[in-house]
Amino acid sequence: MALPFFHSDKKPILARCRDDHATKMRLRYAPYYHAIGQQAGTSIQLDGREMIMLSSNDYLGLSFHPKVIEAGREAVAKWGTSTTGARPSNGSRTYHLELEEKLAAFLGREACHVHAAGYLSCMSSIATFAQKGDVVFADKNLHSCLWDGIRLSMATVERFSHNNPADLKEVMASVGGSAPRMVAVEGVYSMEGHICRLPEIAKVADDHGAFLVVDDAHGFGVLGRQGRGTVDHFGLNDKVDLICGSLSKSLASTGGFVSGTHEAIEYLRTNSKQTIFSAALAPSQAAAAMKALEISQNEPEYFERLWSNTRKYRAMLLGLGLDIWESETPAVPIVLGSRERVYLFWKALMEKGVFTVMSIAPAVPPGKDLIRTAVSAMHSDEQLERIAEAMAYALKKL
Repeated sequence: MALPFFHSDKKPILARCRDDHATKMRLRYAPYYHAIGQQAGTSIQLDGREMIMLSSNDYLGLSFHPKVIEAGREAVAKWGTSTTGARPSNGSRTYHLELEEKLAAFLGREACHVHAAGYLSCMSSIATFAQKGDVVFADKNLHSCLWDGIRLSMATVERFSHNNPADLKEVMASVGGSAPRMVAVEGVYSMEGHICRLPEIAKVADDHGAFLVVDDAHGFGVLGRQGRGTVDHFGLNDKVDLICGSLSKSLASTGGFVSGTHEAIEYLRTNSKQTIFSAALAPSQAAAAMKALEISQNEPEYFERLWSNTRKYRAMLLGLGLDIWESETPAVPIVLGSRERVYLFWKALMEKGVFTVMSIAPAVPPGKDLIRTAVSAMHSDEQLERIAEAMAYALKKL
């Protein structure tokens, strides 16, 4: 006898799941959710094949650093595997405070709060500080976590053209009234590889008395002194109200952070649902992030190697005539313009043992369908040569 659960026609939501076109296409062409069997730095094994990872956010290549691994192991032995609770109740530990103090000092901020996911941190940086009646001026190409924060805040949203201070100025001037204002941008736009035009944007925000939030998930560890990020890169620490970001990129961990003044961070701890009702960062992940932060300051060769590899990789792609969307950072898109071309290029790279990620509209603007790639300090010269050969091969397949 069939179970009632399987009578999906009687349940419209189950029917929606069954009939979803996007899911059917994903399952048919299988571009996502590939489970890697083994990994050692930028070398992975997928379905028994050795491949080069070219889409990881492990920019400094510290996720396999022996000191980082040992720090995580020691933390588990000391603290167990989880706090099993949220920070306001039973989940706070002294290692959270230590990580927050070190991050705040590194960023030149008064205070910091860490979450179990970067998505939570960046979402809370908007949702906690904007509210109904406020106006959020948002770059059109913001990450999903920031858009979710805007929606949760119930503030009015005004979009401005991507990385365009002149358009921001025009949009802000067109909005009358005395409602509190917020400007939300990314330090480095991960899909495009663009560095935010922060000096001009910060001036517009300041001229209008707007609270400025910078999501620096992909700038932290990549730009600025010793990787202090986009705000430090431009010397604008006194012009930015909040810096949020992720621990899962350059800091070889998981989790996220929000940094600002003492008043702002204590306000977040009181009012952020993402903070109050979310389990605290696990011991091993906090320890890994702390050790990676220490290495980034004491072993500059990783930062130097990252940028050396980035220059070589960009030059190679440009030499092949590929469109990298004017990327300035280790996050380098290869814009191909249609999902069909992206799929063919991605498949060809996979054939040659190079793992990348497809990104197609609506995740990117129409006509900007692309392959997302990212360079790491861990890529060897031999791997870069193999990548060049794979790119040339994929180009011929179009």
